[in-house]
Parts: sequence; structure tokens; C-alpha cells
Amino acid sequence: MRRRHKLLAWIIGVPVTLVIVLVTALVVTLSLYDWNKLKPTIDAHASAAIGRPFAINGNLAVTWQRDPQSHGLAAWVPWPQVVAQDIAVANPAWAKQPQFAHLDALRFRLAPLDLLRHRVRIPVLQLVNPRVDLERDAQGRANWTFALPQDDTPSAWTVDLGAIGFDAGGITLDDASGRVQIDARVEPLKQAIPYDQIVAQASADARTQAERSAGRGAGKSLGGDTAGNEPGGAAARQAAYQFAWTAHGSFQGAPLEGSGKTGAVLALQQADQPFPVQARLRIGDTHIGLVGTLTDPLQLGALDLRLWLAGSSMAKLYPILGVALPDTPPYATRGRLTATLGRHGSRFGYHDFRGRVGGSDLAGDLDYVTGGARPKLSGKLQATRLRFADLAPLIGGGGSSTTTPAPAAANRVLPTQAFRTDRWQAMDADVTFAAARIEHGPSLPLEALSTHLAMNDGTLALDPLRFDIAGGHVDGALHLDGKSVPMHGTLQLRMRHLKLKQLFPDFAPMHTSLGEINGDAVLDARGNSVAALLGSSSGELKLLMNDGAISRNLLETAGLNVGNIVLGKLFGDRTVKINCAAADLAAQEGLFRTRLFVFDTQDALIDVDGTVNFADEKLDLDVTPHTKGLRIFSLRSPLYVRGTLKNPDVGVQKGPLLLRASGAVALGVVAAPAAALLALVAPSHDTGDANTCTTVLQQMRAPARR
Repeated sequence: MRRRHKLLAWIIGVPVTLVIVLVTALVVTLSLYDWNKLKPTIDAHASAAIGRPFAINGNLAVTWQRDPQSHGLAAWVPWPQVVAQDIAVANPAWAKQPQFAHLDALRFRLAPLDLLRHRVRIPVLQLVNPRVDLERDAQGRANWTFALPQDDTPSAWTVDLGAIGFDAGGITLDDASGRVQIDARVEPLKQAIPYDQIVAQASADARTQAERSAGRGAGKSLGGDTAGNEPGGAAARQAAYQFAWTAHGSFQGAPLEGSGKTGAVLALQQADQPFPVQARLRIGDTHIGLVGTLTDPLQLGALDLRLWLAGSSMAKLYPILGVALPDTPPYATRGRLTATLGRHGSRFGYHDFRGRVGGSDLAGDLDYVTGGARPKLSGKLQATRLRFADLAPLIGGGGSSTTTPAPAAANRVLPTQAFRTDRWQAMDADVTFAAARIEHGPSLPLEALSTHLAMNDGTLALDPLRFDIAGGHVDGALHLDGKSVPMHGTLQLRMRHLKLKQLFPDFAPMHTSLGEINGDAVLDARGNSVAALLGSSSGELKLLMNDGAISRNLLETAGLNVGNIVLGKLFGDRTVKINCAAADLAAQEGLFRTRLFVFDTQDALIDVDGTVNFADEKLDLDVTPHTKGLRIFSLRSPLYVRGTLKNPDVGVQKGPLLLRASGAVALGVVAAPAAALLALVAPSHDTGDANTCTTVLQQMRAPARR
């Protein structure tokens, strides 16, 4: 029995001993081998693989150590430790600099047993003092694009790289086609800084910058960060920042400065080991701050960052982010940016964000997806407080990032500044927007706003579009086709129950009024400005007002110069009570013609007949008063209104115009328009009383019925 055991021990022990002896001899041989003899071969193969010169100019050495993380028999197998010094990769001939990259040293360990399976497994690749030169010329040639050999035969070898370790180094970028020049430097910190400490400091810096860019209220709007809710989760809070970086240069002509911190080892495959990043960038007057993590970079994902943005206008983000945004007042936002990056498309999410734009407080969630015919922005926006003036540049009108109205030409009233439709085809959009509280001057007491903004291949739609204003509401839709030249637009509006006492809160005679304004508008137009659209519009406009009052001061406040002059000619400076005002206008190519335009006052029935041409802003109107009784004899004289909207000419009509105008009313020529306007008459919500316009319009219909 013992002999059998001894025989078995010899059978097993001799081969094992032989393997150990052979491995030991191999390790000793390899350790004593001069690896520098292989440099010409390695240089040649590497140069052929990347299509440009590669060289190991320094020493190439291999040492052997056991892997402390291996177990069992594998723990006894030594791993080769490769150190290559002074490595250079050349640039293509057209580049400005001779070298694309240079490393003082490259260190890595190889798993030897994996080589038997044609697998090159490197747990960590350590780069020592890397310096990289990135260049792209005006023709679009980039030196980071390598001419790799084309071979349809799949390789039997695979490369498994676990992580990349960084050291002090530098990167320069000279992009002629993108007009970007950056010089960045990375240095090790004296001691590691915990992740939570960097997050807290970045939040404080962002609030300070928000107040500088968008006013003192912006810092409060961006406040409220919740501790323990940092991007990256619990795994990120275990990370630490070990390197600091700085950058300076220019971006499309604007000065660029930046600084930040990073971790030391970028895990390429282990998603549970996030790589911490932090940055502060200033491009012109746009400030960007971020802090968070990058994980799984081999699969081109994923980012999880807290992102702050601040600047003078969101439109300036277009060349930086590639997202077409409108001109806005100064702004500041903060939110959580997540990204899943792919070779054929990526998804970015800016969620739980809040911000200040001008004097408005915004919040919501947005997603930006690439990879289709055009990038697409979608999401929801809410405004807890919205200044109506901040909406002016929403679709490219409004002129600038201030709240100043868009300018008109020197001899015109209507704004002539062109809409900025050039970026509408850069992306699509599907965004809902709601504002529960709107701040505006007393001239336009808006209370709430909601709309659905859809942009598809250069066509912009606000549909539905709803305003709550002066106790009533305005419903409608706006469609603008930015691809057509000139731009084609359609507008539909339905106004109901706008309370006069709320619409004119500073006009004392209206405080006791129970009157309302109702109206409908349907217009089709072409043009690239407000003036051009109105100057080419076709359609109709119907308005009805009951139980109101009017004065010259009110018209002056509203900026209605024409009406102010006409009212002064008819009634002087006193306030006039209006029982009913009704207007039915038909438009054709910018020429608005009155089918019915009457004011029923306590003293007279005022009939307005003629045209307003918005193409050249010219007026051609006849104003005929029909006095009630003999109280105001001056109202017997008809008026003419000529000239332009900016410089109206109002005077007393010569000749017997009164007979023609009064005959038009008496003969029932206005019967059809009056009947159409009766559809706008509705009982008051407050009292249930009949609208006083009912009587006036029915009287105008009476001759036609007879």
C-alpha cells in the first residue's frame, strides 16, 4: 500500500516539479533578457497599426511579481510588469506640431495565463506625464483620426483594459474649423479631497456666479440643494479628487478659462467605480459649472453630473451645446445632467432643474436626443413666477436679450426686426410650458399661460396657446413655417369674458363696470417680422365690448395715437361711457376693411367706415357720429382719418358725407356683420345680466329682417 502511495506521489510530483522548474527557468530567462532588442520590432508593428511613426526612445524593461489579488495556484504565477520610457507618437505631415503624444513612461501589468487564451488582460495602464497635441485644420482633417489597416479577418486576440491611471500632464487643442484653441495642464493635488467637499464648494460657487450673472434673486432660485442626493449615488461619495487641471484659450473668438479636479484612475469597465470630475468654465460671459461622475467610458456612457449654467442670454449656448435656444434676458440654472452616449446617437437629460431667466423663476425636466434626422428637445417647463416681458424673444422676435420691445423703422409703428428662424431647422422640439403666475404692468393683466411648443423641421407651432387674462381667457394656436421664404404664419385666437375693470385697473370710470370684451381672430400671413406678417395678412377680426368707458388719457396710456385724436375731436377731454363697441374687419393682403365698426355711446352712435392698410400703415377712414337728441350739436360733423399710424391726419369732413354714412346704417347694410357679432354676445358671469350689445346689434339687423 505504501509503495502504491509513493508511486502515485512520484507520478504527480515529478511533472509538477518539472513545470515549476521550467516556469522558474523561463522567468529567470525573461528577467535577464534585454527587452530593448525588441523595440525596433514593437515600433514597426505599432507604426503600421496606427498609420504613423511610433517609437520607444527610452529603456524597455520587464520585471516579474505575483499578483496579490489572485488566489489558488494562479497566485503563484508571476505577472510581467512592463515599463517603457520616453514614448512618442508622431503627427501627420500637415499638423503644426511634430508629435501627437509623448509619455515620459508607460507602465502596465499583464495577466500571463490569459495569454494562453489569446487574451491580453491589463488591469491598469499607467500614463506618466502625458502630453497630447490635438489639431484639426480648416479642411476638417483631425490628427486624432488614425488610418488603421483594413482587414476583414477577425483577430484571434482580444484586449481587456480595466482602467487608466493618470499623472501630471498637458493637452493642447488647436481646432481651426471649430475656431477653438485650448491649452490645459493637469497637476497632482498635495492631498486627496473628498467628493462631498467638492460638491458643497461647487454649489456655493454656482450660487455666487448666478447672482453675478442674473441678479440677486437668482442665487435664491438656485438654492435648496439636498445633501446626500449628489450625482453618482453612494459609490461616488466614496471617491476622491486627486488631480487639478487648468485651461485657457478661446472658443469661437470668445475668451475661455477653466479649472477643475478629477480622480486618479478611470475605470473603463467597472460601473461601480465612478470617476469623479469637476469643472468651472467661462466662455465669453457664459459660465458653466459641473460636478459628478463618469462611468463605463468604453461603452461611451454614462455621465451623471450636477450642472450649473449662467450668462447674459441662452442663445449664446448654441455654439457650446448645439442646442438652439432663444434670446433671453440674463439667466442662471441648475439641475442634474445625465447622459448615455452612443456612437449612433446619445441622450442627455437635464432633470429637476430650476432657474432664473430675467425676473422669471423656471423649473422642469428636459431631454435632448441625437441620432435622428435632427436632434430633438422634449420635456416640461413650469414657471412659478413669469414676467411677461421675458417671453418676448421666445421665437426669435423681440430683438435682444433685454425686455425692450423690438424696434420699428423710423417712419413706422409696427416692429420691423426680423425673426431669427435660421436655427429652427437645427433641431426639433416638443415642450409643454405652463406659468401659474404672470407679472406684468397694469396695461396687460395676464394671470396664467400654458402652451405646447412643437418644432419640426423648421416649423414652429404654439398649439394650444392659452392665456388667462383680466378674469377671462384667450385660446388659440400659432403656426410659423420658418422654412418658407418669406415665412408663412397662421393665427387663431378666441377671446372670451375679458373684464374691463381688470383690463384697465388704473382707469377709475371702469372700476364699477360689468362690461366684457369678446372676440375672434383668424389670420393667414407671410413675412419675417411683425410688420411684414400684418402687412400681408388675410382673414378676419371680430371684437365686441359692452358697458365700458373711454377717455383721451386712457388712449394716450395705451399708445393709440389715432384714437386719441379722434376722441378729442368728437368729445373733447371728457370721459365717454360706451354702451357697446362692435368691430368686424375683413383683411386681404394686409388691407383691413370695416364690415362693421360702431361705438354706441351715451351721446351718439359713432360709425367708422374705411380701411387700414398695414402693409404701408396708411389710414383711410370716415368717422360719422349720429347724435342722440340735440345735446351735442358738434357731433353732427363727420371726420376723416388719413395719414399713417405714426402720423395720422384727422379733420372735419367737407361735403354731405353724413347723409351717406347714416344711410348705410339705416338701410341695414350692416345686417350680416351684426348678425355675425351676435355670436360673441354672452351673459355676464358675475350678474347673469344680458349684454347691452345685444340690443344695439339687433337694432342693426332689424331693417334686414323687414
